[in-house]
Amino acid sequence: MRLLVVMLASLLLVASSFAQAVELVIQRAGSQPSTTGPADRFTGAVRVDPLFPARDPGRTSSGSVTFEPGARSAWHTHPLGQVLIVTTGAGRVQQWGGTVQEIRPGDVVWIPPNVKHWHGAAPATAMTHFAIQEHLDGKVVDWLEKVSDEQYGR
Repeated sequence: MRLLVVMLASLLLVASSFAQAVELVIQRAGSQPSTTGPADRFTGAVRVDPLFPARDPGRTSSGSVTFEPGARSAWHTHPLGQVLIVTTGAGRVQQWGGTVQEIRPGDVVWIPPNVKHWHGAAPATAMTHFAIQEHLDGKVVDWLEKVSDEQYGR
């Protein structure tokens, strides 16, 4: 009988935790300030607009990144990978040791975990993409050296 009471009490605790109010969150456009891509992580003019932060228990965050013509990220990696969705313009992406690839609106780029890469605008055209990545132990990216003009121009 005592075991039955303990089991029922446990079930009630679990049920009450599921019954807690969970509300949807609307992140209003323009409610978060834009930031300028820091010079130690980007070449050229870059604007980052946060879209959504990671919220427990999830670990995914996203931002909209706009690169002016010729602007690009430094080489970097993501511990759990990254997805880029190109929304406007023309851009470039390259994996370390690979060829520079052109990307256009509607293209979706999957960068696997810990793959060294960069991305940015084409030489004469700006490019905007959504960047989606997961946090691992509070870390989302490891920044490395800048992309040289020679690497960008290939």
